[in-house]
Amino acid sequence: MDLPRIFTIRESSHRLHNPFTPEKLAVLGRALRLAPGTRVLDLASGSGELLCTWARDHRVTGTGVDISTVFTRNARARAAELGVEDRVAFVHGDASGFVADEPVDLAACVGASWIGGGVAGTVELLGRSLRPGGLMLIGEPYWRRDVSDEETARACFADRADDYLVLPELMERFGDLGYDVVEMVLADQDSWDRYRAAQWFNLRRWLDDNPGDELAEDVRAELATEPARYARYQREHLGWGVFALIGR
Repeated sequence: MDLPRIFTIRESSHRLHNPFTPEKLAVLGRALRLAPGTRVLDLASGSGELLCTWARDHRVTGTGVDISTVFTRNARARAAELGVEDRVAFVHGDASGFVADEPVDLAACVGASWIGGGVAGTVELLGRSLRPGGLMLIGEPYWRRDVSDEETARACFADRADDYLVLPELMERFGDLGYDVVEMVLADQDSWDRYRAAQWFNLRRWLDDNPGDELAEDVRAELATEPARYARYQREHLGWGVFALIGR
């Protein structure tokens, strides 16, 4: 049970595995008005940056769950680096079936709604761990403008154009699921650049060090095509944000 190796190579230098900068993560933490002792569950927690920095800055406590052995190891190292091992713990496991033993104050899935089969399923999964009146965080892509052609959709990691919604429709979707949107912090093109361009640097450095690896041909092909694909399609069409929800 693990992520494909190409994913961890691609994001080997990333502390955040989504198009958020540390500054935006900090803005989100402040916007949520987190009280010391807030209990957090972070599903698909990646390298643990959300939990670790919020434990340091806001004294939250919590658990992160991620399927990647590499990212889980990184998260534990980050907790030690920031001196918050006594407040956060990281579990290697399948987040798609994880429910907290006791209700938490904040349940998050920031950028991996595939664990619930989409937004609705992820909201339902997080709700199983959340206390009444607690905060839910969902990180989700959306179209920056209407997209109708399938070529653009596929170039933006979607199978079909209707896999993502435009921002107003996404926010209406949360309402349809019984939640009020109470905060949001959105990625911008610069934070997308920082996320995606760092992937190319990671891939090139890895390729230089591992020219004979079985993945080398795939990495070379990705480096040859992805920068232009990103500039042509993803940068112009794909948005992403973290939305804070409270049940009605």
